[in-house]
Amino acid sequence: MLTPLFRPWVVRVGLIGDNLRGRSVLDLGRGRGEGWPGFRDGALKGEDPMRLSRLKADVGEAGVYHCMSRVAGGLPMLNEEARGEMVRLLGRLGEYSEVEVLTYCMMPNHFHLLVRVPTRRPAESFTDEEIVAKLEAFHGRKAVPSQLARAAVKEGAPIPEKIRERVLTRMREVSGFMAEFKQRVTRWYNRRHDRYGFLWGERFRSVMVEDTPEVLRLIAAYIDLNPVRAGLVADPGKYAYGGYAAALGGVRAMRKSLTEMLGAKDWPAAAAAYRALMGFSEGGVGKAGRGAAGKEAAGQEPGSEAPVSVSDLLRRRIRHMTDGVFLGSEAFVNAMWERHREKFDRRRKSGARPIRGAELPGLRVLRNLRVRAVE
Repeated sequence: MLTPLFRPWVVRVGLIGDNLRGRSVLDLGRGRGEGWPGFRDGALKGEDPMRLSRLKADVGEAGVYHCMSRVAGGLPMLNEEARGEMVRLLGRLGEYSEVEVLTYCMMPNHFHLLVRVPTRRPAESFTDEEIVAKLEAFHGRKAVPSQLARAAVKEGAPIPEKIRERVLTRMREVSGFMAEFKQRVTRWYNRRHDRYGFLWGERFRSVMVEDTPEVLRLIAAYIDLNPVRAGLVADPGKYAYGGYAAALGGVRAMRKSLTEMLGAKDWPAAAAAYRALMGFSEGGVGKAGRGAAGKEAAGQEPGSEAPVSVSDLLRRRIRHMTDGVFLGSEAFVNAMWERHREKFDRRRKSGARPIRGAELPGLRVLRNLRVRAVE
């Protein structure tokens, strides 16, 4: 039985479970550079590292985010039916919230999203008719909010303020988008399995990503390679709950985003370039090999002169991808750090840091993670 003295530590470990997985309470004072307040990677002064990982663009400003959230306890509770439902919900919610989904991966115990959030629209630009249309398309005509909003419009009255406010908080806003997604998955899951209570073990993590093709395609490939990294499939094209497989299946939105990321003239060219980036030969699904981009040297193994390909690095678990705060070119990370500089220890003189152990070309992050950073 734990004494009250130690209970706050247990709560703290639970809040950042993946960061400290496998470490005891006695380890909390070790491993400086993990992001604990005051440590050398430049954590927010007096703040939890989870909050550091949630810095984002200014209110109303456009941005791209790599978001991730894990099931409570890391349990593999999301079966194939649940992951399929998550994919369906994601498409509908993206249209409703005016958030562009660039790619995604639904895993048995967590999920990854790469989303582009456009510049926020002024609240007054949403007409009552538009709000009613959004409610009916997403919730259905028989849903109570839809009926109340439609009845108000028919009577020439304004839509109830609570309904209007709830819709607007979900529009072009990453926190509102993620809250709606996770809440709806939880409600579906609890109804389906006759249970109650929470499903997710943490607030979502997010990394702000530089919106350039060179950066986006690396993050997208890292996300799409999750099932390969976990040993679920040998080829991401065969994993039905990822954005790459959706693109192969003909989903236009996924093909469009990948084609733009690769700077390709059409989908066949983009598909070939993307497979090469992920370390597969051009051609059919499941053919392992190295394409031209896959052979590009990105770094070296410690103590070895042999170069490590980009595709090999992308197949590793890189914590910076979910905990790096800002991810992009050196100029981008430094600019974002300068914008939030007052939140950091005064001893820190610069923002951008290389990803040690996985130095992907042109990629820098804010946090200098050291403990279990690359595996």
